[in-house]
Order: sequence, then structure tokens, then C-alpha cells
Amino acid sequence: MPSAPTPSWTVGGSTVHRIDETPLPPGTGPWLLPDATPDVVHRHGWLRPHFADGAGTLRLHSHSFAFEAGGLRVLVDTGIGNGKTRANPAWHDLRTGYPDHLAAAGFPPDTVDLVILTHLHTDHVGWNTREADGVWVPTFPNARYVTARTERAFWAGWAMDEPRRQMFDDSVVPVEEAGLLDLVDVAPEGTELTPGVRLLPTPGHTPGHIAVELSGGAGGNALITGDCIHHPVQFAHPGIGSCVDIDPEQSERTRRALLGRLAGTDTLVLGTHFPPPTAGRVVADQDSYRLLP
Repeated sequence: MPSAPTPSWTVGGSTVHRIDETPLPPGTGPWLLPDATPDVVHRHGWLRPHFADGAGTLRLHSHSFAFEAGGLRVLVDTGIGNGKTRANPAWHDLRTGYPDHLAAAGFPPDTVDLVILTHLHTDHVGWNTREADGVWVPTFPNARYVTARTERAFWAGWAMDEPRRQMFDDSVVPVEEAGLLDLVDVAPEGTELTPGVRLLPTPGHTPGHIAVELSGGAGGNALITGDCIHHPVQFAHPGIGSCVDIDPEQSERTRRALLGRLAGTDTLVLGTHFPPPTAGRVVADQDSYRLLP
């Protein structure tokens, strides 16, 4: 039986592919965004049926995005990973077809040139590495892995609990030890990483969090959110934050500024945790915003 085609979008001359890892369980929404109660969700009919179910429970996914730009084959974020010891039961010892999904989209791991990490949280760095003979080794051996210098510096000074230390040991440190991790100074106005790809500072969820902007010229632009926006309910209520935001007030300021800048433009917003249809444009909706798929 043939596999389903990889979901994709055209931005200028580039095709952006969604590389699926796994849907997240229904309990993720109430834990991650506790203020997005069913009562709040039910106020916004546009969230159903794609982004929430009839009971007002949020739908969330884990996936990456892959595309070609500036002569490079690029992957943004690497999900949760397989076979890893995690405190969150939904992330523990996964066995997904993520590498096969990469290959089906035309991005086998050894062909990836650049891995952009929006931030260093567990569900964004997991496929940085894979297990080989009992050792965690880089999944993308020919790639440069990139994150903001501010992000790595923050975690280097953070008193990590054991689960986070475990994550760094199996998913970040092996990449550093292989000499593949590049730290980038991201300017307030953004920093071009390669032609057509710009890193935008979007702090709050973590201090060095970045979003990724793709410029397609006359063909339009796209923005990959990472976790500065977890779910479309935050378009309607930018004040709803994540329980794991390092700086909730900064996270809200970042979200409001970003949505205000994107509203009414042709920029395609690609949510790193948005369930299908995953992408859309920001439009004004009374005194706030909504996502138009």
C-alpha cells in the first residue's frame, strides 16, 4: 500500500515539507496551556474541527519542517526522538517512523546540510541523535546544527534537574562533542543564516528562542514558529502562555508583537505543534487574531 504523500507548501521557489513524528495525547493541551479551557476554546468556532475537538480539547502534534534554501537542505527542529528515556510518558521510549518520513520527503538524514534548533527543549532536539551500538551519535552527520548562542548559554548556567540533564546528555552533548553545533548571535532585527533563511529572536518561552523566516521574494514568505506560539488558540488569546515558559511576560510580549506584524500579510505561518492543516495566515478577528488555514 503506498504511503501518504508528505504534506507540503510552496513558498517562492521552495517547497516546505512537514516531517511528521507523532500526534500528542489529549492530555497535552490542559497541561501545556492550562488557561485554554474548554470554555475558552468553545468561544472560537474556527478552532474546530482541526485545532480542537467538540469537547474543547486542543489538538497538538510533534513534527519538523524540511526545505531547500540557499543551496542547502535544511531541517527545522528534530522532535522527540526514538528510544529515549523521558520523564513525560508520552515522550518516553518512542518508536516512530520519523526517519522514513524524512526519506519519503526526499531528505534522508545523511543528505541534510543544516539543522536549525529553535530552542533546546526535549521535544525539539530528540532526533539530533540516534542510538548506534549503545551510543548516541548525530543523526545528521553531514549537517551543521545551529541554535542561538543565548540559548546554549542560558542552559549552561541553569541548575538542571535529572530529566533535563539526561536530555542534554543524549541529544545535545553528542552533537557538541562531534564538533557539529554552531552558536549564532541573533541580532534584534534578525540574522540571515543563508540566502532566504532568517533567524528571528522570539524570547520568552526560553531566553534564546528563535523563529525561522523563509523569504520567497514575490512568491511570499513563511514563518516557522517553534514554541513562541504552541497552538492557534493563542492567536485569539495571546495572553495564554505555556506552563513551561521561562519568562511568561516576555513570551506574551513576543507573541503579541509577532502576531501584530504578521496580521493581514501573505506570510504563511507554520506551527511546529499545530495539527493538520498546520499552516495558515494571520487575520484580524475583532480585537485579536485568528489563523486562516
